[in-house]
Amino acid sequence: MTLKWDAIDDRAVTTAKILAADAVEQAGSGHPGTAISIAPAAYLLYQRHMHIDPKDDRWLGRDRFVLSAGHSSLTQYVQLYLAGIGLELDDLKTLRTAGSLTPGHPEYGHTKGVEITTGPLGTGIASAVGFAMASRRMHGLLDPEAALGESVFDTNVYVLAGDGCFEEGVSAEASSLAGTQKLGNLTLIWDDNHISIEDDTKIAFSEDVLARYEAYGWHVQRVNWLQEDGSYTEDVAALSEALDVAKAVTDKPSIIAVRTLIGWPTPGKTNTGGIHGSKLGGEALSGLKEALGADPEKMFDVDVEAVEAARANVAKRCAEYRKDWDARFEAWKAANPQRAELLERLQSGKLPEGWEEALPTFEAGKAIATRAASGTVLNAIAEAIPELWGGSADLAGSNNTYMKGQPSFLPEGASSDAFQGNEFGRNMHFGVREFAMGAIMNGIAADGLTRPYGGTFFVFSDFMRGAVRLAALMDLPVTYVWTHDSIGVGEDGPTHQPIEHLASYRAIPNLAVIRPGDATETAAAWRAVLEQRHPAALVLSRQNLPNPARGEGTELATADGLVHGAYVLADTEGTPDVIIMASGSEVSVALEAREALAGEGVKARVVSVPCLDWFEQQDAEYREEVLPSAVKARVSVEAGIALPWYRYLGDAGRAVSIEHFGASAPGDFLFKEYGIDADHVVAAAKESITAAR
Repeated sequence: MTLKWDAIDDRAVTTAKILAADAVEQAGSGHPGTAISIAPAAYLLYQRHMHIDPKDDRWLGRDRFVLSAGHSSLTQYVQLYLAGIGLELDDLKTLRTAGSLTPGHPEYGHTKGVEITTGPLGTGIASAVGFAMASRRMHGLLDPEAALGESVFDTNVYVLAGDGCFEEGVSAEASSLAGTQKLGNLTLIWDDNHISIEDDTKIAFSEDVLARYEAYGWHVQRVNWLQEDGSYTEDVAALSEALDVAKAVTDKPSIIAVRTLIGWPTPGKTNTGGIHGSKLGGEALSGLKEALGADPEKMFDVDVEAVEAARANVAKRCAEYRKDWDARFEAWKAANPQRAELLERLQSGKLPEGWEEALPTFEAGKAIATRAASGTVLNAIAEAIPELWGGSADLAGSNNTYMKGQPSFLPEGASSDAFQGNEFGRNMHFGVREFAMGAIMNGIAADGLTRPYGGTFFVFSDFMRGAVRLAALMDLPVTYVWTHDSIGVGEDGPTHQPIEHLASYRAIPNLAVIRPGDATETAAAWRAVLEQRHPAALVLSRQNLPNPARGEGTELATADGLVHGAYVLADTEGTPDVIIMASGSEVSVALEAREALAGEGVKARVVSVPCLDWFEQQDAEYREEVLPSAVKARVSVEAGIALPWYRYLGDAGRAVSIEHFGASAPGDFLFKEYGIDADHVVAAAKESITAAR
């Protein structure tokens, strides 16, 4: 399209630059540089290219914008203000203050128009890949007959990133996958300013980024605002043309490198590391305003006419586009009543009625690994919950994350002998990219309509911890399938045997870490996770575990108590002499120890503790019922470090645990060698009983 750009647009950009500088100056901290120099590009996006609705920031037909350079939060906040999306001038004045709508980094669910929490560099690029994938999946789920680009569910995803984002490995992981996936609805704008906190990036970053992205399979363009002769022009027309070209390329994601000077035109600080993450200071701030033709003595001096014009422009553009979109949407609803009902359910966040009837039951007495049980559950509920989709970091066969009979999520030409699919498929193949997988799932979950899951070996969850923490921070309904959960991995050795990981992930607030003890608990865990809609990790065994009979006519309780995080699995008459707490594969060890203790006249209660996080959420009465304070003799048994258990053990309690790394040997041998067996639990129980007297 031919760009219409008037003097009032220049005035709006000037206002954006001044507001960015003033907001940081008033806050006393922040990142003004990028927000000042990239303001024309951000304004161009919001005012001329993105389809957004100021009255409805969650409108289904909107384009998605992700600020991967989250430290430059004012880049987005100022544009939201100019577009009339939830922010006013007073919000900019309260940047980085308690309770404001303008925190130091954009936060999902806190500020209207913010699609996802960003700040950790590179994660925004990866999450934008997730948004782009989610758009394609929704198209396939709700409008599969329409060609890509012709459905009301096709949305464009724009991400703005800085040099630091490209230095972080997660951006490379995700961008490589985006190229393989041919995500033509994804456009990445790179603010190529050559400056980071440590000043010139040439000391650590010298590669040809566009050549790298071309090798990934991206469409690449460059827009130079800095000319070879040193002159500098904010050529928005060239950038607008590049954005049009990127949108027209539908079989590749696009990257546009915009060569900028950070902080331009701030005298003395333009193109320096000093403007990256510090306020300008009085002299530089006055100099910037003078360079822009503004009053250097005034703070937050807004060009009201320019702001009103910007808001009017966005409102008019949106109304015109949305009128057409709404008509197309209504036509789709009329032609697809059943799919319209599905969309309505997805938007409500509810699961289909009666879905739990699809959950499988497992043969009592037949041993099965919980990873295998999880795969059985996934395949059993696949048809009932079409919004559930996922995959693995190249470990689908080991993680049991593959939905049999469902196509893979693959572009044309990417199918293999082992995996066939189409662009709208359901089984995702993330490759050996754990961090990117986690961040991509965050984008999918933040998009709001589908439920992603992703698997890897538990020990490799370390690679994706940053993304998991962000999911917990945002409270996104992402499900992690982490298998090979202990020394039970066996011969692969200590590099593959998680020891500290349960404690480490339990330390993340708002993340439910669930380690089911058998197949029955695994099915109950999946049900609880899907019904609760919060971030959760299923930690599953490689080795087979007993699956004993439960319920009426047995000594064991049903798995209904799993939803409470901990429950009495096997009890005694009267007050127990000792309580044995266990999770995962060690639950069966606890039951063996209980039987041995009973033979010696010792009454032991076994408490299955699949999820400490959920147990902590129960009221004091329930917790007292499960772990009566009068019973001081307690034993925890878990094949990992004991750190999370001490709050339940008390002074007299004993922990049966592993406080060192494993070894390359059969799993059964290691459990015995390291004392994770019934004999050691019995000994610990006797010690605890003695100590409690």
